[in-house]
Amino acid sequence: MFNLTKRLGGVSLATAIVIGLMGCSGANNNGADSSNSTNANPSPSPAATESFNASIDTKFGQVTIAEEPKRVVALGWGDAETALSLGVQPVGASDWLAFGGDGVGPWLEGAYAEAPTILGTMELDYEKIAALEPDLILDVKSSGDEERYKRLSEIATTVGVPADGDNYLTSTSEQVDMIAKALGKEEEGAALLKQVDDAFAKAAAAYPEFAGKSIVVGAYSSDGFGAYVKGDARVDFMERLGFKNKAEVEQKADGNFYVKVSDEQLDLLDADVTVVMPIWVDPKEITDNKLFQKIPSVVDGRSIILDENTSNAFSTGTIPSLLWTIENLPKQIQAIAKTGA
Repeated sequence: MFNLTKRLGGVSLATAIVIGLMGCSGANNNGADSSNSTNANPSPSPAATESFNASIDTKFGQVTIAEEPKRVVALGWGDAETALSLGVQPVGASDWLAFGGDGVGPWLEGAYAEAPTILGTMELDYEKIAALEPDLILDVKSSGDEERYKRLSEIATTVGVPADGDNYLTSTSEQVDMIAKALGKEEEGAALLKQVDDAFAKAAAAYPEFAGKSIVVGAYSSDGFGAYVKGDARVDFMERLGFKNKAEVEQKADGNFYVKVSDEQLDLLDADVTVVMPIWVDPKEITDNKLFQKIPSVVDGRSIILDENTSNAFSTGTIPSLLWTIENLPKQIQAIAKTGA
């Protein structure tokens, strides 16, 4: 029985969020060959295979899957982690956050019985994907680029972004629902979403001081500062804990998940709580930035710069990473939230 307890450090909340509907341990114990099947559960009977029929609505129209997928390639942001959470091991996957190894975060370490072929992210080697002979491609949380979708669909049945999912704005619930339906795991998907809903409810109750406080979730990269908007998993996470994304940031949203903030606009990052993630830069580049140090929330001690693991978990937005983040992030920001206005 595969569960997330050991991924989450065995802490109290983790004991209540066991993923009881997955069968990955069976694949580990019987030496199942992922070249034959990506599904960690026993092979279905012929009758079960014949009765498989899934239809998924996407931006590009309805996708019909008439047979249970055996060789899944997961390309979208977090699509591989979602498939793994449902008990299906992709034969190929994208490593969006450069985790290395199997391309998943530490909260899913050891989830694969056999390592997947790691593929590209925004730029794909279509011949390499075709060589894996997939019967299903998942590109559910992606750019929504039509040419990319067409080329993938020429290789195998492809589940693209939902109608409102361009620019990586597919929500966690949409991602789970669509992938669960495509894999014939709808009950398991519903159970995963309930687990994360319950975890958020418990966390919000445990930290009532978060309710109604304004927040900015920012990032710093080689391109400078920016802030995330509603529809992005990071902002959605904070709002489910009770925070409200700063209205002035939302006003600058233009259909993307992120707005750029110039050095002259850094006060836009000021809020009751300011959370900043370093994106492939040394955190010292943030702390040593004199303009950043003048932001009122930074001056008052109401800001936090996330460490690498927390930043990656927060950014991934899959069920396993959300559960890990719920365990770890709220207690990191509790002290600074109490000092907010």
